[in-house]
Amino acid sequence: MDEFHKKSDISGDALDKMLAGDVSRRNFLKFCTGVAVVMGLPFGMGAKIAEAVMNPKRPPVIWLSAQECTGCTESLLRTNHPTVDKLILELISLDYHETLNAGSGRQAEEALRKSMQENKGKYILVVDGSIPVKDGGIYCKIGGKTALSLLEEQGSQAAAVIAIGSCASWGGVPSADPNPTGATPVHEVFRSKGIKTPVVNIPGCPPNGYNFLSTVLYFLTFKKLPELDDQGRPKFAYGRIIHENCERRPHFDAGRFAMEFGDEGHRKGYCLYKLGCKGPETFNNCPTLLYCDVGSGAWPVGTGHPCFGCSEKGVGFTAPLHSPSRPLYITPPSFFTEIYPGKEGVSPGTKALAAGVAGAAIGAAGAAIVAGLGKKDEDKKDKEE
Repeated sequence: MDEFHKKSDISGDALDKMLAGDVSRRNFLKFCTGVAVVMGLPFGMGAKIAEAVMNPKRPPVIWLSAQECTGCTESLLRTNHPTVDKLILELISLDYHETLNAGSGRQAEEALRKSMQENKGKYILVVDGSIPVKDGGIYCKIGGKTALSLLEEQGSQAAAVIAIGSCASWGGVPSADPNPTGATPVHEVFRSKGIKTPVVNIPGCPPNGYNFLSTVLYFLTFKKLPELDDQGRPKFAYGRIIHENCERRPHFDAGRFAMEFGDEGHRKGYCLYKLGCKGPETFNNCPTLLYCDVGSGAWPVGTGHPCFGCSEKGVGFTAPLHSPSRPLYITPPSFFTEIYPGKEGVSPGTKALAAGVAGAAIGAAGAAIVAGLGKKDEDKKDKEE
């Protein structure tokens, strides 16, 4: 880490001035490195991320809330690396957010218009909630305008759009049959309106706040969105199914299943597949990047409940909760390596799997680094240890 400090072009004075509070210079740099590693970037990219967020011109962010429950905002409020106050007061300029606005009414609307005029083509638009399109979009209005018209106006002038949560990404709860409001995901509205602004989906109900923060930091650093899959999701967060790294995966491989809630297998922590767990068909990093820094008890499988598949299109809010999942992507856990490395005749699939081991291990290490941020430096203690 000392070498990393020396290579960084950021002045210690600038960092210390900004972070002279809960987060020290050392921990801030560790955080940026952790973010880089979690996203699969080279170690040295941490310095670039730190430079980007230290830019005196904080990037403007506008947050549009449509048909949603505010759960995505609530999850963001509970992040610790950085805390939401450091995020919106020091890293970005959150110019408009109905839940977090200091002002209201005309004052808030004027702040929105001013930010859009001054930052046209430069601001990040975050959309929370699905967009009702039936009957001209009358089922959701803000300041006398429909969410549909606001999305068209704000989205067409943004540098990039982040659809946060499953409602904005897929339609979510509001789009469940019979979908009386015509609830539609952001990217489909853009497609129908011919809007070319790039959209990244961060699905989940709610999503892990760090998947959102990492995406924002990547955009600030590289002026583009991270690599996306065919569903518009960042691969660093949604590149593997939950089942691959689930804490109960060994029980699945051994054929040990809970058959009913409260039975012996359930009490012993056996696999929840037969209770309807959707982990085998849901892409997300829930097992490896635990929720809100409170341990494994913060996600369904960790509490003994099957994964609902909340982040997967066509699964959450679509498939019955306790119906068996469709195991389309059953593969060995990413932590398994070849039994006979390099031996002729070993299957190509097994060799390809080994290539993913480093990424998974690095991701876990990055998560561990991130989990340690927000605490005061204890250099003396570190040296003693």
